[in-house]
Amino acid sequence: MAEPPRRHSRPAEAELIRDPHRKAEAETRNALAQFDQGIEIIRSYTESNDERPFRLRPSMILGLHRTALEGLSSYAGNYRPGPVEIEHSRHQPPAAHLVPELVEEFCDYVNDHWQDATAYHLASYAMWRINWIHPFADGNGRTSRIVSYILLCIKLGYLVPGTKTIPDQITQNRDPYFHALEAADRAWEEGRIDLSEMEKLMEGLLASQVYSVLEDAGRSTPET
Repeated sequence: MAEPPRRHSRPAEAELIRDPHRKAEAETRNALAQFDQGIEIIRSYTESNDERPFRLRPSMILGLHRTALEGLSSYAGNYRPGPVEIEHSRHQPPAAHLVPELVEEFCDYVNDHWQDATAYHLASYAMWRINWIHPFADGNGRTSRIVSYILLCIKLGYLVPGTKTIPDQITQNRDPYFHALEAADRAWEEGRIDLSEMEKLMEGLLASQVYSVLEDAGRSTPET
């Protein structure tokens, strides 16, 4: 049975790498670099002795995007200059001139709710809101997932253990993730924030990641 169409961005620029094999290699290499960058950010706030308060900044988001799209897009680390489409989704991202202010408002929401919101809510909000704004010509999903993971871990106060990380699980099975995004989009169309589907998904993914530690403990040679 053929897989149903999946929502994804249609890049608003010519591809820098046209060969599919070279492009796949570059995407894999950049994805690993972006994840490592995210881990370093988490550790800088959870393992540092300076106890500086966490503040989400647009510069952090732009830096993570730059790493993910380096060599793949001429807009790596920059907001999109024009409109972008999300195929197989009815959501139309806002106009490009609104993006910088919307990203700032997104960061303000996270920072303003840092003390009173749960880790699930903050991570879910980031996952949805970055995709809703769609600030980049390409790489929005990748960037939303690592920003979400960073917020989750820093809010918890530690790097979550486990080999089946939340970003990896979503990459391996995107359908529940897409479903949760669409549910949040529909709620926003009605003038409300409802991230219940995304929070439920995040809860299950986190449980699976932590459970992978128990699975590794039961093996004679843990997987790496």
